[in-house]
Amino acid sequence: MAVALVTGGNQGLGLALVRALCRELGPEAQVYLTARDPARGEQAVELLRAEGLAPRLHPLDVTVEASVAAAADMIRERHGGLDVLISNAAARISRELPPAEQVAEFVDTNNHGTYRMLHHFLPILNEHARLLVVASSFGSRRHLPRPLWSAFDTDRMSLEDVENVMDEYVRLVQKGEAEARGWPSWINIPSKVGQVASARVAARMMERDRPRHDVYVGAVCPGLVDTDASRPWFDDMSSAQSPDEAARDVLWLATRPAGSTPPAGELVQHRRVLSFG
Repeated sequence: MAVALVTGGNQGLGLALVRALCRELGPEAQVYLTARDPARGEQAVELLRAEGLAPRLHPLDVTVEASVAAAADMIRERHGGLDVLISNAAARISRELPPAEQVAEFVDTNNHGTYRMLHHFLPILNEHARLLVVASSFGSRRHLPRPLWSAFDTDRMSLEDVENVMDEYVRLVQKGEAEARGWPSWINIPSKVGQVASARVAARMMERDRPRHDVYVGAVCPGLVDTDASRPWFDDMSSAQSPDEAARDVLWLATRPAGSTPPAGELVQHRRVLSFG
């Protein structure tokens, strides 16, 4: 019996991923839809149950250490381990607020939230498990000036090192010094690079510590998806996918059989590896 968990599962891509996992893994699987707001999570579960699916709801706020730890403990106690984890929860950027006023919350959710999920769930992944961090094509160092590439030297970094880089980035944005140091003005780019960096480091850790267990860790870009979070930032959404369409390639990666995955730690978009730079 497969056990899967999706963060940020009550709407958009997260909801589509829960739907796709329920269908792909079958009725015997235990698929957990997690949501920060239990009421919204319950609404999402009821929607999927009306479609004949049977996800299970678990409240989970990736910005709260105790919440992430409790979710990992629940999986360990009920099932002994996890087969598929899709770390999808993400904060939105507002056009109305200056970066300095929202960067801390944004990084806490997207980057530190990714770290909390990796820290607590890596130890409970079963053999042949798949762990995906939902990022974007902006998560390549190619979107940063080359002098900043060394800040994300994932061959040498620990997960905590990535956290420290992101904390320093937040400090620079809040002080109004980030752009002078070469950082892009759009806070989404450094955040996505940080997420992919964390996935790369985590993959290296698993290859070092559990080389025979075929545990796959990587990052995935679903492409442009027509959601409330995307619409304010793109003038032309005519080529955007629906969440259910975008979920197909993510599901493909999350359910690849042993020996058929792309290289561990890489960023994959539409089933192709994107260079980290």
